[in-house]
Amino acid sequence: MPASRPIWKGQLRLSLVSIAVELFTATKSSAKPSFRQIHEPTGKPINYEKVVAGVGPVDKDEIMKGFEYEKGDYVLLTDKEIDAVKLETRKTLELTQFVGACEIDPIYFDKPYYMVPADDLAEDAFVVIRDALRKSNKVGLGQLALRGKEYLVAIKPSGKGILLETLHYEEELRKADPYFTEIPTKTADADLLEVATALIDKKTAKFDAGVFKDHYQAALRELIGRKLKSKGKTVSTRDEPAESRPSGSNVVDLMAALKSSLEGGKAESAKAPAKKPAAKKPAAKAAPRKKAS
Repeated sequence: MPASRPIWKGQLRLSLVSIAVELFTATKSSAKPSFRQIHEPTGKPINYEKVVAGVGPVDKDEIMKGFEYEKGDYVLLTDKEIDAVKLETRKTLELTQFVGACEIDPIYFDKPYYMVPADDLAEDAFVVIRDALRKSNKVGLGQLALRGKEYLVAIKPSGKGILLETLHYEEELRKADPYFTEIPTKTADADLLEVATALIDKKTAKFDAGVFKDHYQAALRELIGRKLKSKGKTVSTRDEPAESRPSGSNVVDLMAALKSSLEGGKAESAKAPAKKPAAKKPAAKAAPRKKAS
């Protein structure tokens, strides 16, 4: 069992079957450098106080949660009143529906968690649910109260365990139509589509997340390391020439760029042949004119 503490303990229920399970966060924030605001003259971190306009700093005991039902007017709720809200999903995740593994649009997925059996007694039933989901190629849906909010969640097999992912509710997502409405309704040119598809096929490989690295975070860590070695002195950001890329203002032969990419060259190389013939044409015309004179 991992050293981290579970963020939730409860029952995974399928009809009359209940399984004791635990949830662990699948992501880690420590992978990225974090910064605090510092008071430069003293080098001390800046703290934030709870203050009220016209009153000043206040104690934690004087703070309540408030819902603004009208501008400037609030309904005040205590933590006990909020905790008293009875939701079965606080302790039980009931699988109420199953859908095809590819039916959920990726835009709905929010955050992943690892689900494991809570004890030895739960292992057999846990394995049955996991393998049944894998065999049927289905995803289980349910709702779970977590950290003061009830989430729509999906579970699916992941290795020896189960991956739970929180989903956005439909009302939480913006409609795509206002953003896509200006895109003209037309199909791609058949020849261009064929070359682009061939390029996609050429670059298709099995997904391996380890191949991709966060270059920005690596550069930040390298900068932090150099800053430590410089003992606080200003260090150069080491500006490097950015990789040359075709800009939107340049007129590029799309077919030539796609074919060049397919052959392994860069898109920029497609522009070079286009410029050479233009330079040769005036020279070719100048020669016969001299002979005629």
